[in-house]
Amino acid sequence: MNRRTVVKQLFIIAGGIALLPSCLREQGGASIVLKNIKLSATDEDFLGKLVEILIPKTDSPGGLELNLHLFVMKMVDDCESPENQDLFLKGMHLLKDQYRSGTPDYILRSLTTLESQKEGDEVAFFNIFKKRAIQGYLNSEYVMKNKLIYKLIPGKYEAAVKLKA
Repeated sequence: MNRRTVVKQLFIIAGGIALLPSCLREQGGASIVLKNIKLSATDEDFLGKLVEILIPKTDSPGGLELNLHLFVMKMVDDCESPENQDLFLKGMHLLKDQYRSGTPDYILRSLTTLESQKEGDEVAFFNIFKKRAIQGYLNSEYVMKNKLIYKLIPGKYEAAVKLKA
């Protein structure tokens, strides 16, 4: 056998092995890697739609522009308990079916009424979603750079202060 042919075939096989994992990757999955929960691209789109309704774009960027839905997905995957992850997924699928063809105004009104309720998978989902979305917004780069005033020193130092006794 010709040595050049063998080396050439080995490189082709090595290239195929290197590309194989990307070819076997599930299509239609979430755009970020999640370890504990399984979300599809439609679930990610739904969460993006909800986060844009929750924090709409005004003179400041909206929730979708800040990618808060990705933050919510990652936080639910990494930080929530398995019970809360199950509640999140159940509630999300129930609401996704309800809001499939709803307008943003209808969804906003429905979420407002949902917020006043106390029990149910949808309520648990929305509470987790809202808590994580607000956390993501307050910790976003936009808020930290543009909304919060950064002071290098916490305050003015006053060595002598009169005390009332």
